[in-house]
Amino acid sequence: MLIYERALELVTDVYALTRRLPSDEAFGLVSQLRRAAVSVVLNIAEGSGASSSREFGRFLEIARRSLYEIDACLEVGVRLGLFSSGAPQATASRVNELAAMISGFKSRVCGRTR
Repeated sequence: MLIYERALELVTDVYALTRRLPSDEAFGLVSQLRRAAVSVVLNIAEGSGASSSREFGRFLEIARRSLYEIDACLEVGVRLGLFSSGAPQATASRVNELAAMISGFKSRVCGRTR
């Protein structure tokens, strides 16, 4: 499944990006970004084993919400000056692309989006 592969790529991006953050952020943005990225992958995987389209859609919605969480964390990091200039831009682009993909996929699976 393409969205699953893209979600795995996002996890790789997030881990690489957070390795560059200050060590005093280990329990702050680093942890939050990593947990949210892994949540995207895990919810897609768990949802794919759902017993109904509606249930799968619920997991896809949770995955999409985790993407919004990543986006917000990236913005916080930028505003706090924790990232070098432009560092999170590629990750933010991947987040936006994946959110759109999940929305479209959810629409096909469930027949509607929120």
